[in-house]
Amino acid sequence: MIPSEIIIINLEEIRRRSIKLWKGIPPENYFWQPDINAMNFLEMVRHVLEGEHLFHIIVKNRKDLDDYISPWTNLPYTDLQAELEFAEPFRVAFLKEIREFNPIDFSTIEIIRSEKGQQRQLGDYLQRVAYHETVHTGQMLSYMRTLRLEIPQIWD
Repeated sequence: MIPSEIIIINLEEIRRRSIKLWKGIPPENYFWQPDINAMNFLEMVRHVLEGEHLFHIIVKNRKDLDDYISPWTNLPYTDLQAELEFAEPFRVAFLKEIREFNPIDFSTIEIIRSEKGQQRQLGDYLQRVAYHETVHTGQMLSYMRTLRLEIPQIWD
């Protein structure tokens, strides 16, 4: 397997499990948050989906977002299906771009985020994209346990 295939398998597996978890959130709990400073369930789903798109823009440009305006700006929150449908074309474009990288690109292309003081190889940076989503999966599991909701079996 080449690096792009491994990265895509990882991203797809993480997203499959995320969606399985997200579908276990009852709609009446979409806007629940543990405290005033925390994201609610639907905000966190959007944060993950939009975040992946923003990471894609950073990868494309090899640098900070600068004044990029997200397509999610001012988009109203409705439900999980609307979030997934809106994000799908952005997800397809991101995975397509990853497939187009040559194996050597993952260690030679540098992503420089001066605003964060980061300079990472492409392969490293893409793994951080995956990590971001998994962190929020754990956070949502905690929310669900707090509410004593049934936890979908994501460890299959």
